[in-house]
Amino acid sequence: MDFTGGLTPDSTASDPSTARDTDPSTAPTAASPTGTSSATSTGTDTGTSSATSTGADTGFAAGPGAGRDTPRHVMAGSRRRPARPVVTELRLSAFASHRAAVYPLGPVTLFTGASGSGKSTALRAYEALARLGAGDDLGSVFPDAADCVPERARPDAEGRRGFRIGCTVDGPAGPVELDIAVQAEPRLRVVGERLTCRGRTLLTSALRDPSRSSVQAEWHTAGATPVTRAPLPDDLLGTALLPLRVAGKTKGQLQVLAAAEQVVVALRSVFPCDPQPHLMRAPVPVGEGRLRRGCENLAEVLHRTRTGCPRRHARLAAVAGAGCVGPVTGLGIEELPDAMVRAVLERAARATGPDGPGGARVPAATPLGRLGDGELRYLALALVLLTGPGVLAMDQLAEVPDAMKTLTVVADGLDRRLDRRQLRELLGLAAAICADGHIRVVGAIGEAAVATARETPGVSVVDLEP
Repeated sequence: MDFTGGLTPDSTASDPSTARDTDPSTAPTAASPTGTSSATSTGTDTGTSSATSTGADTGFAAGPGAGRDTPRHVMAGSRRRPARPVVTELRLSAFASHRAAVYPLGPVTLFTGASGSGKSTALRAYEALARLGAGDDLGSVFPDAADCVPERARPDAEGRRGFRIGCTVDGPAGPVELDIAVQAEPRLRVVGERLTCRGRTLLTSALRDPSRSSVQAEWHTAGATPVTRAPLPDDLLGTALLPLRVAGKTKGQLQVLAAAEQVVVALRSVFPCDPQPHLMRAPVPVGEGRLRRGCENLAEVLHRTRTGCPRRHARLAAVAGAGCVGPVTGLGIEELPDAMVRAVLERAARATGPDGPGGARVPAATPLGRLGDGELRYLALALVLLTGPGVLAMDQLAEVPDAMKTLTVVADGLDRRLDRRQLRELLGLAAAICADGHIRVVGAIGEAAVATARETPGVSVVDLEP
């Protein structure tokens, strides 16, 4: 199956061993920032291809939605080259309800729209790319891959349907574009992948023999042999495998390594966060102190930050006062039997005893379990922004210096359970922290929160249509 839209170089040889070495720089270039592709008959990247003779819309072949001059959603992005690898563009050429969609991403980008407009779907595609970049296999990333196929896609003559996603990662190597095509039916597999930088194709892969569980890949060498060819597994992202396969001896190989490592670092630096208040109220056992996706171990992490990161803990306590009811003087930890801990909001001391106001004064504390859902979500999201990857349950990328990493927090339903004041404070905090480039936020909000988001400097809003 061809990687649609001309994203694989043309080859007249079905057996890769009979194909001549060619310079990848002569292969078709990647989709432009407007989603166009030079290999399609319409001049647009709609997730379609003119190469099919059946005309069936498989998610790869021409069908409904073909022939658009421009994607539905294009947002102006920053032109300044980031010092650390960051995902600056998400492309959903053919993914669920998204067709020919290009979404530039800034320091804080929030998707919004009516129910069913594709907010969560866009974030799901982003997270899927992140997991593939971390080395996860297709089956674990897409357990329900058929749901990712474009809604109106029809199988081709061989019963095949699929989807296409991609991204651009900017950084020291320049803007690097990654695009992959996935066959969802009848068997889940990667059928094509392409990695490009500055107009040069660095990696391409294509499914040549459906009976094999591999794709034929070729990557730029620029030495005595222009390209290197080898099979790669069809259930893994080829780009994530390149650092283990490329020797790095020629200038071309070094360029391939720099581009692949830039993409992998950016994708592995993603933390999906969806605080679940009903799981955050009970005491938790003391552990390694890394916040999980649902933030159910919030008290455990606060126990760690209170002793190991006192400055950040104090800042979080100050921020807590802006999102919780009543005065807050600190965030405390109560150590309970059986190595359990419970987090509390510390309040101003209050007078007790028969003498009234003049009697003994004891500290007041409110257990986090008594807080509202919005207060708990606010605290958890603020903790993520203020502490960074060191206290998050994610790939720590120990081999990469901190100065070369940017954490991206992916938060679906960012505004869920938050009132207007909490949302305003949280977005203001996010914009201020993300301005220095160490953290980015990609989230989704409901229509009721759009006005607050638009009023916050440094926040970009992407409007989706059902």
